[in-house]
Amino acid sequence: MAFPQFDADFQANFRALLAWRRDVREFRTDQLPDGLFESLVEMACLAPSVGLSQPWRFVRVDDLARRAAVRDDFARCNADALSAQPADRSGLYARLKLAGFDQAPVQFAVFCDRLTEQGNFLGRRTMPEMAEYSTVAAIHTLWLAARLYGIGLGWISILDPAVVAHVLDVPADWRFIGYFCLGYPAQFDDVPALERLDWEHRKNVSCFIVQR
Repeated sequence: MAFPQFDADFQANFRALLAWRRDVREFRTDQLPDGLFESLVEMACLAPSVGLSQPWRFVRVDDLARRAAVRDDFARCNADALSAQPADRSGLYARLKLAGFDQAPVQFAVFCDRLTEQGNFLGRRTMPEMAEYSTVAAIHTLWLAARLYGIGLGWISILDPAVVAHVLDVPADWRFIGYFCLGYPAQFDDVPALERLDWEHRKNVSCFIVQR
């Protein structure tokens, strides 16, 4: 099989895709095309995984009562986070819109099945957390794939993992990785919202390269 050639135009477009992959917080309520979520998960499953274990588990949440329970947990956790902010940050934190529960047409959670026997535990005996790392790689793959279709993804991390696992009634040995809102963004931007709001700013790549 011939190896595909990724020319300069593709390389430039790929970098643009990375830049325009945003953590979306505000969505339109338009429904996604039938089957698109499944197609995105299929592409996510092309992500690398330790020992080809594919430990990711995508739980689509359509039940309104379960959605409401997750949203209630977010509201509680977010209130706790607000109260823990230092005085000079609390006002800015209160301005952040950290969820798209009320608009996004698709919501799903991702768990890691750390005990899956697929892959025969290759690469996990000394570093079992490789299963979680593999799951995050699948999430990022889906994130990029969604942007190809003009779809945005919002990662909701201000949640109690135990509460979410209980609400979604998943196996006890699945570890919660994240809860996600998926839909068409209310607006597009290639600058992180937290940077626009002066919460934080990107550092130069030189800050992250260590030589020994």
